[in-house]
Amino acid sequence: MDMPRPDAAILSRKAAIVARLQAALPAGAVIHDAAETRAYECDALTAYRCAPLCVVLPGSTEEVAAALRICHAEGVPVVPRGAGTSLAGGALPTADCVVLGIARMNGVIETNYADRYIRVQAGRTNLSVTGAVEAQGFFYAPDPSSQLACAIAGNVAMNSGGAHCLKYGVTTNNLLGVTMVLMDGTVVTLGGAHMDAGGLDLLGVVCGSEGQLGVVTEATLRILPKPEGARPVLIGFDSNEVAGACVSDIIKAGVLPVAIEFMDRPCIRATEAFAHAGYPDCEALLIVEVEGAPAEIDDQLARITAIARRHNPVELREARDGDEAARIWLGRKSAFGAMGQINDYVCLDGTIPVSQLPNVLRRIGEISRQYGLDVGNVFHAGDGNMHPLILYNANTPGELEKCEAMGADILRLCVEVGGCLTGEHGVGIEKRDLMVSQFAPDDLEIQMAVKDVFDPGWLLNPAKVFPLAASEARRAA
Repeated sequence: MDMPRPDAAILSRKAAIVARLQAALPAGAVIHDAAETRAYECDALTAYRCAPLCVVLPGSTEEVAAALRICHAEGVPVVPRGAGTSLAGGALPTADCVVLGIARMNGVIETNYADRYIRVQAGRTNLSVTGAVEAQGFFYAPDPSSQLACAIAGNVAMNSGGAHCLKYGVTTNNLLGVTMVLMDGTVVTLGGAHMDAGGLDLLGVVCGSEGQLGVVTEATLRILPKPEGARPVLIGFDSNEVAGACVSDIIKAGVLPVAIEFMDRPCIRATEAFAHAGYPDCEALLIVEVEGAPAEIDDQLARITAIARRHNPVELREARDGDEAARIWLGRKSAFGAMGQINDYVCLDGTIPVSQLPNVLRRIGEISRQYGLDVGNVFHAGDGNMHPLILYNANTPGELEKCEAMGADILRLCVEVGGCLTGEHGVGIEKRDLMVSQFAPDDLEIQMAVKDVFDPGWLLNPAKVFPLAASEARRAA
């Protein structure tokens, strides 16, 4: 679905804006040819697309600042872009905007193993942060499913998590500091190579702000020593609700696995056809992984399997070596690609209290039948971060709209049971008009007042996060 095209006034200014940007940035850093800008017309929420005015690809914080100063002076909106993996439309352009991509800014600036941190340019991919330190026995903990491709800038913007965030936390728990450029070109540094900075916790405000406040160009990240070992167990159940109850009981027992992942029958069947991981024929399965010394692993798994047996599992399989562990994880890591072979889908992202898993899984099934659209559930069960995949046919008129309406009902359900609209994908454009389901008008007003301080002209990442009418009114004021 295409977004609105630029009006004549914007088009008439394009040449002058491009000329100013080209004069301030190195050769090749400004893309304005219509065919080339199409590569930036959408992110991973591909149902919506719109070519931007132009794209700039700076190589340093100073070049980012130069580009933002020009856009600020010209009153041109800017959409920051990391790797474009946002599933919520967080990097979707508008027709009158400049996309500012930081993919070229991917270097390691400093590594300090004694104090356990690494400082990187924010265009570096998530997985390559671990790649830079693993030879020394360290790793970077947050591991979103897109970690091979997603950039640290986007992780900071959306406060990304991943399968192992149950034990290690999400990006905000592993972020020590950032260098950020404000819309007017001012460069600010927040936090640093230590646990807590003095004064207001502006780092906590920036992490998860979805590019509304500034463009993050560098990040100081906590790195951790690799655990001595890790071992997963696969547990199959004859219903989603029983699997959800097992998750709740594991958490209530005080056991802290490194990950608890959930898959239901549609996902199990799809991944078996795709990856041949050897999963059981069951309604739902859990992958529970623990780590530590061998004795610690044995103790944790004994407690987990004892809890699981009280729920009458149809299969309980503990990995005996690295190959078996890899096969247990193979299907889960292939799930999103496998589901894509079945049909088009929208991947939701909502978070609920773990105790509500059985109830919410049951109600998602009811909503699926109500709309007549199939749904597959694959998600981070340990912290209640759900990712229902709603299957639809993009070529059937009206199915996308039906899919979006069904997704909105599921997200409202998450809020209704005490959860929230997002766990790691962010709000973007996907959930902006659902914000009123979670926040009262006064709450939204306070959030928008924070943006007023950092970006008074509301030029950064327009039409995201806040209800569209409120955003447009703020920008016009």
